[in-house]
Amino acid sequence: MDISNKLNDIKTIKKILIIIVVTLIFYLLKILSFIFIPLVFASLIAMLFMPLMRWLFKHKVPKILSILIVIIIIAGGLKITGKLVQLSSKEIMSSRIEFWDKASPKLNKIIIPVGNFFGFESNSKTLNDFTHSKEVTQTIYKNFGTTFSFVKRTISMTVMTVFFLILLLAGSLNIQRVMESTVFKKKYASVKTFIVIEKSVAKFLKVKLILSLLTGIGFGILCFLFGVSFPIFWGLIAFAINFIQLLGSIVATTSLSLFAFVEMDSSSTLLFFILSIIAVQVLFGAILEPIFMGKSFSINIITVLVMLMLWGYIWGIPGMILSIPITVFVKTILEQFPSTKIVSNLMS
Repeated sequence: MDISNKLNDIKTIKKILIIIVVTLIFYLLKILSFIFIPLVFASLIAMLFMPLMRWLFKHKVPKILSILIVIIIIAGGLKITGKLVQLSSKEIMSSRIEFWDKASPKLNKIIIPVGNFFGFESNSKTLNDFTHSKEVTQTIYKNFGTTFSFVKRTISMTVMTVFFLILLLAGSLNIQRVMESTVFKKKYASVKTFIVIEKSVAKFLKVKLILSLLTGIGFGILCFLFGVSFPIFWGLIAFAINFIQLLGSIVATTSLSLFAFVEMDSSSTLLFFILSIIAVQVLFGAILEPIFMGKSFSINIITVLVMLMLWGYIWGIPGMILSIPITVFVKTILEQFPSTKIVSNLMS
């Protein structure tokens, strides 16, 4: 009996220690987010370009030149994105007066009561009065520091992401070796698991990138066809926010629907437009995405929501974007051990 009690006590202590260690890990991930967010982003980008790096290495291209090629490809993608943002800004600036003249009557009826409800000036009769009111001006001024801090943090994380990416592509940081020394203790198991993770994550990124791009194009075309203002802007928004699994498509569709409600006069046209953008989201998000993702990403809706909330709480919006790739990473590792395979099955 004494031996049995001691074994039970040992098991209980192990469970308590595991809970403490996991809690400590999440705490460190939160307070050291300025390091881990760029590192995870860089790891995902590196996994996406690893097949190209191997192909270049196979054809005896020097490592420095291979890294430079990858950096040029990424810089080209960022330049194209920058050009689209610039076009979107010009689009908004060129038609802002026409849009405000058209939308002001509806906005006056919607925004003024909402603003009054939240304690802004109750004597504002037009949207112009409301936006120039003392309370709104003070609110914008108070939040300017937060906005500046956000921009500074984004630039800092971008620089760190590039730094980590170069280290990963050069082999100075090796995730497979870290897994070998910390999780698996065996080289074969770590290599095998890392290959599975790399293929799964690379597949996720490629499919998500292509389908998000098609979603953005679809939103932009529909805005153009239905005469909704700023089609390039809404296309970019749909493309970017679609990387947040599940919630991104809902936010993009709802935002554009509300915008169209403010701008459109015909109820039937508005209804048809909303149904059209919902159809685009359903086609690319609910039909094509599961088909192209395959079994590697067979994660149930409860797991998706829990991981969105967990990583959103730890890392904010970047955490919500990274939640599904991290979940696949964890799920793949859990599948390798008989004792944790049941957890992996519950996630599927």
